[in-house]
Amino acid sequence: MDINEFKENWGFTAIPTELEKLIYFQTNISSFENYSQGFGVLIDDKTGLKSWSKESLFIDKLFPFAQANGSGSFYAIWNDETTKPMNEMPIVVFGDEGGVHIVAENILQLLHLITFDTEISVDFEEIYFYKDEDDYEESEDLDEFLKWLKGDYGLDQIQEPSAVISSAQEKHKEAFDKWFGQYYDAE
Repeated sequence: MDINEFKENWGFTAIPTELEKLIYFQTNISSFENYSQGFGVLIDDKTGLKSWSKESLFIDKLFPFAQANGSGSFYAIWNDETTKPMNEMPIVVFGDEGGVHIVAENILQLLHLITFDTEISVDFEEIYFYKDEDDYEESEDLDEFLKWLKGDYGLDQIQEPSAVISSAQEKHKEAFDKWFGQYYDAE
Protein backbone atom coordinates (compact mmCIF):
# COMPACT_ATOMS: atom_id res chain seq x y z
CA MET A 1 0.00 0.00 0.00
CA ASP A 2 1.27 3.43 -0.88
CA ILE A 3 1.26 5.63 2.24
CA ASN A 4 1.13 8.79 0.12
CA GLU A 5 -1.99 7.54 -1.67
CA PHE A 6 -3.53 6.71 1.72
CA LYS A 7 -2.70 10.22 3.01
CA GLU A 8 -4.09 11.82 -0.13
CA ASN A 9 -7.33 9.91 0.33
CA TRP A 10 -7.68 11.38 3.85
CA GLY A 11 -7.37 14.94 2.58
CA PHE A 12 -6.30 17.51 5.14
CA THR A 13 -6.86 15.26 8.14
CA ALA A 14 -3.66 14.09 9.83
CA ILE A 15 -3.25 10.33 9.93
CA PRO A 16 -2.59 8.98 13.44
CA THR A 17 1.02 7.87 13.94
CA GLU A 18 -0.20 4.44 15.02
CA LEU A 19 -2.00 4.03 11.70
CA GLU A 20 1.03 5.21 9.71
CA LYS A 21 3.19 2.66 11.55
CA LEU A 22 0.61 -0.06 10.89
CA ILE A 23 0.60 0.76 7.17
CA TYR A 24 4.40 0.54 7.21
CA PHE A 25 4.19 -2.83 9.00
CA GLN A 26 1.55 -4.15 6.59
CA THR A 27 3.49 -2.98 3.53
CA ASN A 28 7.10 -3.66 4.53
CA ILE A 29 7.30 -6.19 7.36
CA SER A 30 4.34 -8.51 6.90
CA SER A 31 5.30 -10.77 4.02
CA PHE A 32 1.76 -12.09 3.63
CA GLU A 33 -0.35 -9.06 4.67
CA ASN A 34 -2.09 -11.73 6.69
CA TYR A 35 -1.38 -10.85 10.29
CA SER A 36 -4.92 -10.90 11.72
CA GLN A 37 -7.87 -12.76 10.27
CA GLY A 38 -10.18 -10.56 8.23
CA PHE A 39 -8.26 -7.37 9.00
CA GLY A 40 -6.30 -5.16 6.65
CA VAL A 41 -5.68 -1.45 6.19
CA LEU A 42 -7.17 -0.18 2.95
CA ILE A 43 -7.72 2.99 1.01
CA ASP A 44 -11.42 3.77 1.24
CA ASP A 45 -13.34 6.36 -0.76
CA LYS A 46 -16.23 6.33 1.76
CA THR A 47 -18.56 4.45 -0.59
CA GLY A 48 -19.49 2.10 2.25
CA LEU A 49 -20.35 5.04 4.51
CA LYS A 50 -22.59 6.54 1.84
CA SER A 51 -24.79 3.45 2.00
CA TRP A 52 -25.66 4.53 5.57
CA SER A 53 -26.12 8.25 4.88
CA LYS A 54 -25.13 10.71 2.16
CA GLU A 55 -25.19 13.70 4.54
CA SER A 56 -21.85 15.50 4.43
CA LEU A 57 -22.02 16.17 8.20
CA PHE A 58 -22.07 12.37 8.63
CA ILE A 59 -19.45 11.46 6.04
CA ASP A 60 -17.02 14.20 7.11
CA LYS A 61 -16.83 12.91 10.72
CA LEU A 62 -15.92 9.30 9.83
CA PHE A 63 -12.61 8.05 8.48
CA PRO A 64 -12.74 4.45 7.20
CA PHE A 65 -9.32 2.84 7.23
CA ALA A 66 -9.53 -0.96 7.40
CA GLN A 67 -11.60 -3.97 6.51
CA ALA A 68 -12.95 -5.73 9.58
CA ASN A 69 -13.79 -9.10 8.09
CA GLY A 70 -13.84 -10.95 4.80
CA SER A 71 -17.44 -10.07 3.99
CA GLY A 72 -17.40 -6.27 3.86
CA SER A 73 -17.51 -4.89 7.39
CA PHE A 74 -15.11 -2.02 7.99
CA TYR A 75 -13.54 0.08 10.74
CA ALA A 76 -13.65 3.88 10.87
CA ILE A 77 -12.37 6.53 13.25
CA TRP A 78 -15.23 8.70 14.53
CA ASN A 79 -14.39 12.37 14.99
CA ASP A 80 -16.50 12.88 18.09
CA GLU A 81 -15.91 16.64 17.95
CA THR A 82 -13.86 16.74 21.11
CA THR A 83 -10.46 18.35 21.32
CA LYS A 84 -8.73 14.96 21.41
CA PRO A 85 -6.19 14.19 18.69
CA MET A 86 -7.30 11.76 15.98
CA ASN A 87 -5.37 8.83 17.51
CA GLU A 88 -7.49 9.11 20.68
CA MET A 89 -10.87 9.16 18.96
CA PRO A 90 -13.26 6.18 19.12
CA ILE A 91 -13.27 3.38 16.56
CA VAL A 92 -16.56 2.26 15.02
CA VAL A 93 -17.27 -0.94 13.11
CA PHE A 94 -19.86 -0.89 10.33
CA GLY A 95 -21.33 -4.32 9.67
CA ASP A 96 -21.79 -5.56 6.14
CA GLU A 97 -25.20 -6.98 7.07
CA GLY A 98 -26.18 -4.19 9.44
CA GLY A 99 -25.16 -3.07 12.86
CA VAL A 100 -22.90 -0.16 13.73
CA HIS A 101 -21.03 -0.23 17.02
CA ILE A 102 -18.27 1.40 18.99
CA VAL A 103 -15.53 -1.24 19.16
CA ALA A 104 -12.52 0.52 20.73
CA GLU A 105 -11.67 3.75 22.52
CA ASN A 106 -8.87 4.52 20.06
CA ILE A 107 -6.69 3.09 17.30
CA LEU A 108 -4.23 1.47 19.72
CA GLN A 109 -7.04 -0.44 21.45
CA LEU A 110 -8.20 -1.69 18.06
CA LEU A 111 -4.69 -2.91 17.28
CA HIS A 112 -4.73 -4.75 20.59
CA LEU A 113 -8.14 -6.29 19.77
CA ILE A 114 -7.03 -7.67 16.43
CA THR A 115 -4.23 -9.62 18.11
CA PHE A 116 -7.01 -12.06 19.03
CA ASP A 117 -6.66 -13.14 15.39
CA THR A 118 -10.28 -13.80 14.45
CA GLU A 119 -12.73 -11.82 12.38
CA ILE A 120 -15.13 -9.63 14.27
CA SER A 121 -18.79 -10.66 14.19
CA VAL A 122 -21.16 -7.75 13.71
CA ASP A 123 -24.93 -7.89 13.93
CA PHE A 124 -27.61 -5.37 14.81
CA GLU A 125 -27.46 -5.99 18.55
CA GLU A 126 -23.83 -6.77 19.31
CA ILE A 127 -20.25 -7.27 18.19
CA TYR A 128 -17.83 -9.89 19.39
CA PHE A 129 -14.72 -11.88 18.59
CA TYR A 130 -15.05 -15.65 18.85
CA LYS A 131 -12.36 -18.27 18.47
CA ASP A 132 -13.22 -21.96 18.07
CA GLU A 133 -9.98 -23.59 19.20
CA ASP A 134 -10.85 -26.77 17.26
CA ASP A 135 -11.20 -24.86 14.00
CA TYR A 136 -8.68 -22.03 14.49
CA GLU A 137 -5.74 -21.49 12.13
CA GLU A 138 -3.27 -18.79 13.13
CA SER A 139 -2.64 -16.04 10.58
CA GLU A 140 0.65 -16.50 8.76
CA ASP A 141 2.24 -13.29 10.07
CA LEU A 142 0.60 -13.12 13.49
CA ASP A 143 3.95 -13.70 15.25
CA GLU A 144 5.54 -10.81 13.35
CA PHE A 145 2.56 -8.58 14.20
CA LEU A 146 2.78 -9.51 17.89
CA LYS A 147 6.54 -8.78 17.95
CA TRP A 148 5.95 -5.43 16.28
CA LEU A 149 3.09 -4.47 18.63
CA LYS A 150 5.10 -5.51 21.70
CA GLY A 151 8.18 -3.61 20.52
CA ASP A 152 6.37 -0.40 19.59
CA TYR A 153 3.57 -0.33 22.18
CA GLY A 154 4.36 -2.92 24.87
CA LEU A 155 1.16 -4.88 24.12
CA ASP A 156 0.85 -8.66 24.31
CA GLN A 157 -1.78 -10.79 22.58
CA ILE A 158 -5.23 -10.10 24.02
CA GLN A 159 -7.05 -12.99 25.66
CA GLU A 160 -10.42 -11.37 26.49
CA PRO A 161 -11.46 -8.88 23.79
CA SER A 162 -14.94 -8.43 25.28
CA ALA A 163 -13.55 -6.38 28.19
CA VAL A 164 -12.01 -3.82 25.81
CA ILE A 165 -15.20 -3.61 23.75
CA SER A 166 -17.38 -3.21 26.86
CA SER A 167 -15.17 -0.43 28.24
CA ALA A 168 -15.24 1.46 24.92
CA GLN A 169 -18.99 1.12 24.63
CA GLU A 170 -19.50 2.25 28.20
CA LYS A 171 -17.57 5.45 27.44
CA HIS A 172 -18.76 6.24 23.91
CA LYS A 173 -21.86 4.23 22.90
CA GLU A 174 -24.50 6.65 24.14
CA ALA A 175 -22.91 9.69 22.48
CA PHE A 176 -22.24 7.81 19.25
CA ASP A 177 -25.75 6.35 19.05
CA LYS A 178 -27.26 9.80 19.56
CA TRP A 179 -24.99 11.34 16.91
CA PHE A 180 -25.51 8.45 14.45
CA GLY A 181 -29.29 8.53 14.97
CA GLN A 182 -29.39 12.01 13.38
CA TYR A 183 -28.32 10.49 10.07
CA TYR A 184 -29.60 6.94 10.07
CA ASP A 185 -32.86 5.47 11.25
CA ALA A 186 -33.12 1.67 11.15
CA GLU A 187 -36.95 1.83 11.22
